[in-house]
This record gives sequence, structure tokens and C-alpha cells, in this order.
Amino acid sequence: MSIEGNNFYSDDASHLAQIIDQINAGIWEYNVNTKEVKWSAGFYAVLGYKPGEIECSYSSFLDDLLYHHDKPAFLKAIQSRTPDQTNTVEIRLLTKANGYQWFESVTKKWEDNGIPKYTGSLININKAKLLGLRSAQNDFLFNETGTIAKISGFDIDVPTMSLSLSKEAFDIYELNDQLKLSLEEAVSFFEPQYRPVVNEAIENAIKFCKPYDLEVLFRSAKNNVFWVRAKGLPIIDDYGKCVKIRGILQDIDSIKKKGIALQTSISSLNDQNKRLQNFAYIVSHNLRSHSGNLRFMVNLHEESESADDRAEVFAHIKSISDSLSQTIEHLNEIVMIHTDIDKERKALSFEEVFKNVMSALQNNIDATDAKIEYDFTQCPVIEYIPAYLESIFQNLLTNALKYRHMERQPLITCRTIKDHNHIYMLFEDNGIGIDMERYGDKVFGMYKTFHQNTDAKGIGLFITRNQIESMGGTIKVDSTVNVGTKFTIRLV
Repeated sequence: MSIEGNNFYSDDASHLAQIIDQINAGIWEYNVNTKEVKWSAGFYAVLGYKPGEIECSYSSFLDDLLYHHDKPAFLKAIQSRTPDQTNTVEIRLLTKANGYQWFESVTKKWEDNGIPKYTGSLININKAKLLGLRSAQNDFLFNETGTIAKISGFDIDVPTMSLSLSKEAFDIYELNDQLKLSLEEAVSFFEPQYRPVVNEAIENAIKFCKPYDLEVLFRSAKNNVFWVRAKGLPIIDDYGKCVKIRGILQDIDSIKKKGIALQTSISSLNDQNKRLQNFAYIVSHNLRSHSGNLRFMVNLHEESESADDRAEVFAHIKSISDSLSQTIEHLNEIVMIHTDIDKERKALSFEEVFKNVMSALQNNIDATDAKIEYDFTQCPVIEYIPAYLESIFQNLLTNALKYRHMERQPLITCRTIKDHNHIYMLFEDNGIGIDMERYGDKVFGMYKTFHQNTDAKGIGLFITRNQIESMGGTIKVDSTVNVGTKFTIRLV
């Protein structure tokens, strides 16, 4: 039965009924014994109907108006066994023009002359509910985005220098989010070399309102070390004074390591290109020289009429042929350096390899009465390609003996040191030295010689440098004429 709004109330309450109907609220009553239902005019109005347009009944409300998923919550609210107990529930009802909308239903049980009844009110809360749902969805999306991107937030209150961290920040720190961290404690999680950088950035943000964006190494509470991005933005008051620093802390370890690996690959590729260009120049220059000389001698041989002249020219041809063969052998050695780079590295004892090389050169050592000293105690072992380490020792030792000073006993020293993750070898002699101002940029060039020794080939140091650089190391030389030469080699 549909009941007009003014019929829902007693005559004494007609004024109250008009007020209730005008505030976009509806009232209903349900008799448990008779199943009779009464709806106020405001009840129809909040749903967009006029009285009489829809059937006023318990079954009509449950089956036609109430969204089926909300039935359990509504029935639970009206089945209270305690009189005067008020229950509130949010339900969706079918409106005339706008489909299902959210309503707040407040239900109260009472008794009328011993007859149990329920009364309730309906208020449209659709706008507020949708705003709340959208806000929750935005919060969810923001949190999910932060989790996926490994981004967290922080807030530094400048007057108190207190720190607030988001839950995602505690995930980066690998700490329980119930803990309270001071600013000093939070900064202590950065690796020691980066703490001054972070502290300086925070100080500049406070003093000069200068934002910062840093990529620094971080060590979590579980001792995991990774790269993070720390970005801070000063928040200022009306007087231009920084009162807060808000920012993000982001785990960028994967991206950073890929960038470092890419830069390393680019540097390695550049080095390889330089070596390839140098190699191409060497091949072009030396083979062209040999081929030109050979062609000239062949033509001269053909033009020579006497047997003696032809024999002499042929001797020159043979000499050029031998030199060409040796050049090709040297070039092959250089090619093999870059081919052998993938060979397995082994743990090598510096002293053992050095003694083996000394044993092979013992005749040269005895003939020159050289004194050789070595000290590998600071770094006795290295992971290296065996043939390379042996070749490096042999070339350096051979050169030191070959270019000794004739007026004093040769003194050769070799030692290793370890600095952080790098292994260095220092090789010194008291030989005739090299004029670095004149030849400094050519010391490691192929076929570059700086002395009058007839057996100087200018290939040993070139090969040594290529072997060292192919393993990611470096070599530099310091030398003074008539004083001696010192090689500083970073092997790894």
C-alpha cells in the first residue's frame, strides 16, 4: 500500500513531516506481525518517485528497490532483538532516473502496545560515497604505483628536524614501519662515502631552499647494498624560509647497474675501436712498406743482367721476406691477445711465475751480473691469464736487462700492492732510461725504439700494453735518462 507523506504521520506531527520531507530524507515503518509497510512522501522523493508510482510493500522494497548484494547487510540491520537499538547501514537502492545510488539507512526497533515495529530513515549519500570510493581508489593506485616503481616518500620538519617516512620507505630500509627513525639515523643507512653528500644537500635545502636530486649507495637494515635516488624539495613559508623538506626515496639499483654496465660496455667498445684503428694503421703502414720494398727489389732483379747483381738483389729480397714474416708473426700475436681474452683466468702466484721467468732468462741475468729483488707479500696471488702474466714479466725483465746502464750493476725491483679492489705491480730498474719529453707519447708504440741497440724490435712494450689493457688494466711509465725507469701497472 502506498501512503502519502502527510498520511504517514499523526496530525500533531504534520509540521514535522513537512520539514523532514523537505530535507531530502525519507522515513519508513515496518510492522513485524502484519508485514505492513509505510513510506513517507520524502521516501518516494529521495528515490525520484511520486507516491503511488511504486508499490509500498516489504517484498517490493527487497526485490525491486534494494540491490541484491546489499540485502544481507540490510536484513541484519533490521533484525535487531534489542529495543531502542539503532543500526546504520549503507545500501544501494534503485532510483527512478539515476539507477542505483547509495543511501544511508538508519534502523531502530521499538514496540507499540506490545507490537514489535521497525522504523528507519533514508538519506542519499551517493555523492559523498562516490568521492570516498574515488579517493580510496586513488590512494590504492598511488600506493600500488609507488610499490611497483619502488618509490617512497619522506618529510623533514625543519623546526624540530623530525623525520616522517611512508610505509614504502620503511620497505626500502627493510624495517618495521612501527619504528621511529631520527634524521641522523636515517642518513646513517647511506654508505659512508655518500653520507656527507646527503647531509650537505639537506643543509643547502634548509639554508638556501635548494632542491636536490642524488643517486647514492644505500645499505638496508638487512645489509643489502643497492643504489637509491634521494630527491628533496624545500617547502617555504610566506617569508621565504624553508619549513619542510618533502621528497622521495626510490630504489633504482636495477636501472643504475644497467647504466653502469652500459657505460662500461661503451668505454670498452671505444677502447677496442681505438686499438682496432691502431692495428689497422700498423697493418696498413708496415705491410705496405714491405710490399713496396719487395716490389722494387723484384723489378730490380728482373732488370739486373749480371749474376752477381741478381744474387745481391735476391739476398735483399730474402731479407725483406724474413722481415715481412716476422711482422706478420707480430701482428698475429696482437690478434691472439684479443682472441685469448675469453680464456679462463686462474689463481696465479706472482713469485712462482716471476721465478719461472727468471729461470728462463738466467743466462742473461748472469751475463749482466744483474741484481734482482722482488716483494709480493702485500698481494701474493692474482686471478689472471697465465700466459699474459708470464709475457708481462718476460718483456719487462728482458727490457731492463737489455737497456741496462753499462757503468753500474743492474738493479731491478718488482713488487705488488693492493689498493681497495685494485692490484698494482711496480717494476723499476736503474738502466739508461728514456727521454720522456722526446719519446713519452711513443713508448708503447709498435716498432718504436729509443736506443741504438741493434736487437731492439719495439714490439715488447706494445704487446705488454695490449695484454694489460685487454684485461681491463692500465700501464704508465716514468723515466729519467741515465737514472732509470719505473712502470706502474694496474693489473685489475
